[in-house]
Order: sequence, then structure tokens, then C-alpha cells
Amino acid sequence: MKTGMPRTGVTGNILTSDTSGAAATESAPFGHALVRVAEADARVVGLTADLGKYTDIHVFAERFPERFFQMGMAEQSLIGAACGLARTGLIPFATTYCVFATRRAYDFIAIGAALGRANVKIIAGLPGLTTGYGGTHQGIEDLALMRSVPGLTVIDPCDATEVAQATAAIARHDGPVYMRLLRGIVPKVLDPATFSFEVGRARLLRDGADVAFVSTGIMTPRALDAARQLEAENVRAAVLHVGTLKPFDRDAVATLLARVPHVVTAENHVVTGGLASAVADMAVDERLDIRLARIGIPDCFCDSGSLPHLAERYGLTPRHLADAARNLLRT
Repeated sequence: MKTGMPRTGVTGNILTSDTSGAAATESAPFGHALVRVAEADARVVGLTADLGKYTDIHVFAERFPERFFQMGMAEQSLIGAACGLARTGLIPFATTYCVFATRRAYDFIAIGAALGRANVKIIAGLPGLTTGYGGTHQGIEDLALMRSVPGLTVIDPCDATEVAQATAAIARHDGPVYMRLLRGIVPKVLDPATFSFEVGRARLLRDGADVAFVSTGIMTPRALDAARQLEAENVRAAVLHVGTLKPFDRDAVATLLARVPHVVTAENHVVTGGLASAVADMAVDERLDIRLARIGIPDCFCDSGSLPHLAERYGLTPRHLADAARNLLRT
């Protein structure tokens, strides 16, 4: 069952993401970025499945009501209509929660969008443990499902800066895209003056020679925090942010792992089929001699609860990342 209730937190009427005490935040970075894209390109249209406010596309709807389509609680229709609009030359951005897009409309994404090469952008909210509403609303396996679809680009931004830049980039990208959404009040970790998102390119945010964190999504800020903890112990940790899961930047990951063989992957997703699997596959293909620790959601549906509680319970905090690195270095 769907509900319009906030899934993360609320201040007044403003949704909040897991800000984790971030010094800088932005409100609705996706919605505002989509407005900027649409102002420059009249082909951009927006759709949602009864979740305009809760996927930040209400910002677009208020600016361009004639280019916005409310599909109701019908995710298959949402994706099908988006594919049809793409066939007319438009660039549709379709928003819903990732559990509804991937679990309810998987065939429409695979056949209508991917096999049909429709220029559809699927924007998926509440990825992994960014909501405390339990297994019905926590999209913990979406990356595995979407990575397995041929021809589908898969993106997991880490902060407000990357959400905004990725929105502009995927509008220019020709082909179907699945992007996880950080919505509401979103932490700003990356400096837009120095960070530039490119589809398919990983970014080395911090260099180090002792251990390598390879991370994606909201786990990248936590990897940076873990690296700072380790620095106090004279452990030099690299942090490679993989904002695009598919196409996977094999060269960047292989280059780092060839010189830093102690590796911790970090993802807000089950450890099967997502980032850890991509790294392990690449390491086998390249015959890299590495020691790998996988930080992610275990093979279970997760409990309900506050986001800090869930991160601690399922081992997704900076402390867990730092401990995994220490254990690798001790063995």
C-alpha cells in the first residue's frame, strides 16, 4: 500500500533526507535541476505515479504544468506512457519510488524502455535504507535488477551536487536511464566547482595507498568519513566514488585496485548484484590479487525504524567501514 506520509523525516512540511548532520544541504535538487534542464530544452516532460511531492517533481509541475502528467497509482502505465512520449521525440522523466518502478514495472522497463531503446529517464526514490518504512518501501535490490537489463544506464548519486549534475547529464544522454533519487533536503558533500559528473565515469575523491573504499550513493560520504577516521591512525585510505553502476568504469576501478589491493566496497543495497558484484567480477576478469570486504545490506528484508538505527543495525555506518578496513589490514 502506498502512502503520502514522509519516509525519512519532516521539518514543518519539508521532507528531509538522511543528512547525517551535514554542514551544507540543498532542497529538492532534482526538481530544481529538472526545471533548469526544461527551460533549455522544450522536449523535456515530467510524469509521476501519484508521488509528485515525494519525488520532488512537484517543482517541475509548478513551473511547467502543461508538460506534466499525473498517472496515478499505476507504475506500469507510468513507464508505458513515458516510452510512448519518447517515441514522439520528447524526453520524459518519470518518477516513483524504486520499489514500485522495479518490482511492479520491471517488464515495462526491460521491454518498453531498454529493448525498445526509448529515451526514458526513470527517477527512483527511497533507495535502500533511505526510508524507515520496512521491506515494502525499502528498495534494497533495485541495482541488481536494473544492472541486469541490457542497454539500461544505472546511476546512484551521492549528494545534492551529483543529483543536479546527473539530471542534466542524463537529459543529454540518448537512451534509457534508471537513476536513484535523493529527495527533499539533501546533503551537499561534493563541491560543484571541482566535481563534474559524467555518465560512466568513476571519480577518485581521495587518494591513499593502504586501503581503497569503492563506494556509491549515500555510502560515499560515509566512506569519506571512514577515511578521515583512519587518517588519525596513519592509515591512508583512497575513496573512489562510482556514481554510474552501468556502464561500469572498469578502468578506474582496476587502476586503483592494481596498486591498492585491500578493498572495501560500500553500497546502500544488498551485497549481491550491485557494486560489490561489479567490483568482484572486474577483479576476476583482470586477475587482480585483492582482498575484498563487502559493506552493504545483508540477505534480508530490513526492519522499520529510524535511519540512524537502521544504518547501525545493518552495518552501514562510517565506523563499520573503518572497521572493515582495519580487519583487512590486519590479515
